[in-house]
Amino acid sequence: MIEPRLVVERLRRTTDTVIGEADLLERLASGRPLRIKYGVDCTAPDLHLGHAVNLWLMRQLQDLGHQVVFLLGDLTTRVGDPTGRTETRPVLTPAQIEENARSFLDQVSIVLRTDLEVLEVRRNSEWYDGMPVAELLGLFGQVTHAQLMARDMFRERVAAGREIAVHELVYPVLQGYDSFAMRSDLTIVGSDQLFNEQLGRHFQQRLGAPPQVVVTTTITPGLDGRAKQSKSLNNYVALTDTPRDKFGKLMSIPDSLVETYAHVYTELPLDTVAALGSAAAVGGPPARDAKLQLAAAVVTRYHGAGTARTELEAFNRTFSDGQQPAEMPEVSVARQAATVLELLRIVRPDDSRSELRRLVRQGAVAVDGQRVDDPDQVVALAADVLLRSGRRTWHRIRPA
Repeated sequence: MIEPRLVVERLRRTTDTVIGEADLLERLASGRPLRIKYGVDCTAPDLHLGHAVNLWLMRQLQDLGHQVVFLLGDLTTRVGDPTGRTETRPVLTPAQIEENARSFLDQVSIVLRTDLEVLEVRRNSEWYDGMPVAELLGLFGQVTHAQLMARDMFRERVAAGREIAVHELVYPVLQGYDSFAMRSDLTIVGSDQLFNEQLGRHFQQRLGAPPQVVVTTTITPGLDGRAKQSKSLNNYVALTDTPRDKFGKLMSIPDSLVETYAHVYTELPLDTVAALGSAAAVGGPPARDAKLQLAAAVVTRYHGAGTARTELEAFNRTFSDGQQPAEMPEVSVARQAATVLELLRIVRPDDSRSELRRLVRQGAVAVDGQRVDDPDQVVALAADVLLRSGRRTWHRIRPA
């Protein structure tokens, strides 16, 4: 068995705070497998590198024989987590919740081990659907209005004159009780979930169970260097991105993010991480080379060293040597002609019209190697057309 303090030190690389560290050391020393709570609401899943910081910590513990209890919050999804929200979340249908739950399981398996000894899947409807109203009211009676209103988002809504629905106020209570119901020893979360998980400790103590340890992890800016990674801002690297997309997106980050990303998203030695940060601070070719090493390290972690070498060579061939990639996605279009904007909407369906027009204005779009300045330019589709949109995205448009 690895000495408990060494285990904690291994986790500390991407950890901000540990609440209950003495308890964690004691439980690790006991030799019994810990139950690690990983709870998610079944909203539309699109897990990215930021989410994976927690997953990799859990994976390290799984490799030591501890068990991740993956809690699908199918009941709390009907309530809606108010964290980070200025308005009430829309309610999802049961079919949407089930579809999202399946997708979550698929995505977490990119990092987590799924063998039954180290992964257990639960749903919080297991205890809430059959809970009598009197018992539920008893839970609410153990949390005060003052405790709930201590949440900054609730105070901000009140100050702005926005409504807070009662079901949003009780959401932290439900998430907190989950920790008791599933016998959680440890939970690893972003700092935005600290309040809810502190309520988990509160319930466990009130109901006679050992309080869970709460570990909060580093939250990093998105690819733009400003807000944290999110789908709505399109500033993230998804776990389901192809190796090529991961590599290319990481090459687009500001130089100032290289050291942070290398520290949090890779397993590179810390002296190497510091050297990459110093190189990135110089700018120019040294910064580019630092990003290449960062991108290769991330791709290695998810797809293996061989794939990383392939993507490094492809990137250098395409962008350093000015060549088009040997392989690219193909799209069939059953039309004789289309405007550049129409083609961009086909190959980049998640981007808005204004974002696509901006790509054209920035000179980032080319048809058959010729830069396009007019999004309404008509392109004949009698034969294959090579469409570049952005520095690293190519598509072959084929006539259907």
